[in-house]
Amino acid sequence: MTEQTNSKNSVGIVETKSYTFAAPPKDFKLESGAALGPITLAYETYGKLNADKSNAIVIFHTLTMDAHAAGFLAGEKRPGWWDDMIGPSKAFDTDKYFVICINVLGGCKGSTGPASINPKTGKPYALDFPIITIGDMVETQRILIREHLGIKRILCMAGGSMGGLQAFQWGVTYPDEVASVISIAANARQTAQQIALHEVGRQAIMKDPDWQKGNYYGKSIPANGLSVARMLGHITYMSDKSMDEKFGRKLFAKEKFGY
Repeated sequence: MTEQTNSKNSVGIVETKSYTFAAPPKDFKLESGAALGPITLAYETYGKLNADKSNAIVIFHTLTMDAHAAGFLAGEKRPGWWDDMIGPSKAFDTDKYFVICINVLGGCKGSTGPASINPKTGKPYALDFPIITIGDMVETQRILIREHLGIKRILCMAGGSMGGLQAFQWGVTYPDEVASVISIAANARQTAQQIALHEVGRQAIMKDPDWQKGNYYGKSIPANGLSVARMLGHITYMSDKSMDEKFGRKLFAKEKFGY
């Protein structure tokens, strides 16, 4: 990311907003059958929605990102995570399009997730937070887009990695509401090998003493386990070429073998 003083064609200062819905007894029913409510989704918008609401683009973030995709939050010097792509005269041109980015359900960066307070206990949900799916993320996004923003059809759904999965899901579930999909570095379904590798990552986190059975809120986080899980994740993200460059048999950034 570039510093504010160097950012060109920025959307400028932006604000993260939120929308809350599904308050009991009108809880949201998840694909698992569990009920969840109330639900808050954090989101940001860039550009201007035209009169017939036909120029909306939704950007989906990856696993660890949030709704702050472009511009600068007040007091911050670094722009959103996709600032190079969103703004005037950029790929997602905010002079032409109304761009929306929503922190997913479970994202915990302004949206309801395991770190949120469980209204039944007054404590963070932690492992009491129900299992959610990509489909659940899409359904809650749809409520925000249709009921709160009043947009019935999206010009383009775009995202990478987990964001690409959401774009796929939107296109499959609501083809009449989506004009186009851009899915980057994503697949239609997980392979058995991917599921197995993800389980290794989860086990790395859960074996960290700071995991504390998921009740680490307000305490030390399982940072070492998260680090190992992230290392494993990055290995699965790499192409053959980048794998060889980083882990090949030739010495990298050193002149002799060592630890």
